[in-house]
Amino acid sequence: MYNAKEIEKKWQDRWEASKIFEANPDSKKEKKFMTVPYPYASGPTHIGHGRSDVNGDIFARYYRAKGYNVLFPMAFHITGTPVLAISSSIERKDEKMLERMRNYVSLHTSSGQKVEKIVRSFTDPWNVVNYFSETIKLDLKSIGMSIDWRRQFTTGDKLYNKFIEWQFLILKNNGYIEKGNYPILFCPRCNNAVGEDDIASGDELDLNINEFTCIKFPFEDGFLVPATLRPETIFGATNLWINPEGIYVYALVNGEKWIISDEATKLLRTQGRNVEILEKFDGKDLIGKNVKAIHNNTELPILPGAFVDTSTATGVVYSVPGHAPYDYIALIDLQKNEKLLKHFNLSKNEINEIQPINIIDLEGFDDFPAKIYCEKFGVQSQYDKEKLDKATAVNYKNEFYNGILNEKCGKYNKKSVQEAVNLVIDDLIQDAQASKIYIPITRDLKCRCGEKIIVTILQDQWFLNFNAEDWKEKAFDCLDKLEIIPKKYRQNFVNVFHWLEKRPCARKRGLGTKLPFDENWIIESLSDSTIYMSFYTIIHIIKRNKIEADQLIPEVFDYIFLEKGDVNQVSQLSQIPKEVINEMREEFSYWYPVDHRHTAIMHISNHLSFYLFHHAGIFPEKYWPRTITLIEPVIVEGQKMGKSKGNLISLAEIREKYSTDLFRFYIAHGADLGVSMDWREKKIQSVSSHIEKFYS
Repeated sequence: MYNAKEIEKKWQDRWEASKIFEANPDSKKEKKFMTVPYPYASGPTHIGHGRSDVNGDIFARYYRAKGYNVLFPMAFHITGTPVLAISSSIERKDEKMLERMRNYVSLHTSSGQKVEKIVRSFTDPWNVVNYFSETIKLDLKSIGMSIDWRRQFTTGDKLYNKFIEWQFLILKNNGYIEKGNYPILFCPRCNNAVGEDDIASGDELDLNINEFTCIKFPFEDGFLVPATLRPETIFGATNLWINPEGIYVYALVNGEKWIISDEATKLLRTQGRNVEILEKFDGKDLIGKNVKAIHNNTELPILPGAFVDTSTATGVVYSVPGHAPYDYIALIDLQKNEKLLKHFNLSKNEINEIQPINIIDLEGFDDFPAKIYCEKFGVQSQYDKEKLDKATAVNYKNEFYNGILNEKCGKYNKKSVQEAVNLVIDDLIQDAQASKIYIPITRDLKCRCGEKIIVTILQDQWFLNFNAEDWKEKAFDCLDKLEIIPKKYRQNFVNVFHWLEKRPCARKRGLGTKLPFDENWIIESLSDSTIYMSFYTIIHIIKRNKIEADQLIPEVFDYIFLEKGDVNQVSQLSQIPKEVINEMREEFSYWYPVDHRHTAIMHISNHLSFYLFHHAGIFPEKYWPRTITLIEPVIVEGQKMGKSKGNLISLAEIREKYSTDLFRFYIAHGADLGVSMDWREKKIQSVSSHIEKFYS
């Protein structure tokens, strides 16, 4: 009779006893260095991780079968505040967190008394880390991962901290790290900057920040201040939109009289403006009045726009119906709505005379892009939000990458949209006609502590400047030489590389590594997880020789990773035997670069792009990554999988309910790399029956 678990245990025990997956340099064999992302040790891993891990393991086993010497290691990520959030929630007896942790611990522990004891111990963050790193390791072993566990570490280990300190000293010495004031996602309760690991369902959301340009249109004795993501379109403005149902204010903003929505005043205060509200009034009171266009001094009417969201940016929008689908359809709606025109005492003839202005030339377009995309997506009115969002995204992307400003744009004539955007912003700010505000792309973000996330301008923030020196040029060179499978994702990397500019790299609290040049800051989780693969090559030697963290001075890493310095001098400075230092250098030189990195597409915009940038910025070209393979996410019964949906399936459940062979076979054959894997119970049972027949 076929007993899957018995067979699997037999072979897993054999692998463990023989240490068959422990890889060492062998000059007679060609090597393959295979990696997948290390898991975050704050909870159990699920089948989404499992797909990435098993695919990576299949690649590793395939390389071994082809005769390669294969290194496939694993470690644990703990940097940032998620673990601290768990500990503080348990300490204050937060029932929601207590119940979540009980459920997690119950996956590996059947005794209710023991579960409670373990959960209560989580008031110590390191108990959280140690528990989940061990249970994740058990889960990875249970699904047949062929890992060299000698090389495991956590990102909070003192040995690893020294490695990251060296990394950031190199980045700073290369001119890639700067200090300044920068917009960041921020939790007011935690009083700390936050990233994807700190935000509820952060791995499922877009956590980028939109930069809006607030343009000051002269109005009465002050300014009406719309905010835009596309200031280069100012030359196509035909009117301004106000939500007639909204509440607006006259406010002194840093001494200037602005008209903005009431909600906007809170936003401006969080970003360092001095705001004094002088008067509140209804938006409808502005309808029918005129402002002056800043680019040509013409009069532009203020019109009613129901689509205007007073809680977004300033609650005021300037209208560019030739190039913005929302503006185009709102203008058409208004021109057709005689009742609304009459209600606001607007002249039908004057409103009908408002026509889109074409300011951006696009090859193949013989009409206004906004009109074409509204028709393409079947937009009928300004209330077709889903269709309008799609039309807007496609239109803006096309114009950004392919558009050329025309003669109506004055000195910006014949400049590409990509080039013109920043030129227009800089000129407007220099002429005191504009300023910036920042808003999360995803609305209503929540910190793991439960507080709503805001954007604030943090003073004296350390950040990585991806445009500094020759960094971006090197990164593109690295990308050009990289094999990406499936090939269709290459453009995703190119797009990310283009918009990457500055990114905060440190926080005021959390687990991890202190900045070596400013110990008031902790390096954040997306910045200390970029070149950790190189640490895999030497950590087992460090542990075997009982090397202390204080011995890992920068000169040691310079010699090992960058081939700089004299080994005798390095040995004397570090008190590490030169034979050990040379062994580490030889091991690194044998295994590096990473031949194959396998992960999911959602990491392109962060982990993977940073992985390439940091390798290009630190290592010589011969150590740059060779190949990245990518997968789409796992969905469950046709639905997106996520904590918020309650349909996460843990690897511990796979071990109990199914079998390793069943899981691996289903994951491997169920979908190609570039396609989402749909976990469907009926199909799984069908695959299970086929496997049993095969063994019978």
